[in-house]
Amino acid sequence: MKYLISAILLITASSCSSAYIVSETVKPFETEKYMGRWYEIERLPNKIQDGLEECTSLFTLMEDGSFTIVNEGRLISDRTRIKQWKGKGWVPDKMNPSKMKVSFNWPFSEDYWVLKVNPDYTAALVGSPEGDVLWIIARDKDLDARVILEMKDYAAKLGYPVKMMFRSLAY
Repeated sequence: MKYLISAILLITASSCSSAYIVSETVKPFETEKYMGRWYEIERLPNKIQDGLEECTSLFTLMEDGSFTIVNEGRLISDRTRIKQWKGKGWVPDKMNPSKMKVSFNWPFSEDYWVLKVNPDYTAALVGSPEGDVLWIIARDKDLDARVILEMKDYAAKLGYPVKMMFRSLAY
């Protein structure tokens, strides 16, 4: 009986699939240009960043083509404390490098898709294909309001709930 229940749970879990609201990402995309520090400008609420502001991500390319990620955010409840979490990322399909995977808790990984990026890689729109996470990030803490609006308009057309986004800056 125990094996039957396990088999049913396994079949049920493997048959569940998330519906993608997005299928395409930005092209062309240069992974090397994407590396470096990014400041979070706005985001959809998500569990790992709950209670944080002034979030940053530092991407560092490794020799094998994978990359490390160091994320940091200031605790709203105690502005003297910083929460940091590290992960690893990779590009599963070299023909589509803007569709990345990231893992902060191996063996689990998440899709990290670059949906839009400025030609000079100073601002980007990043999310999951399911539409549950979304960030507007920039190389500088101050991003022109027109760029933010452009990114949000683009995300809205894709089906993301941009009305739920909020500014995560208090720099």
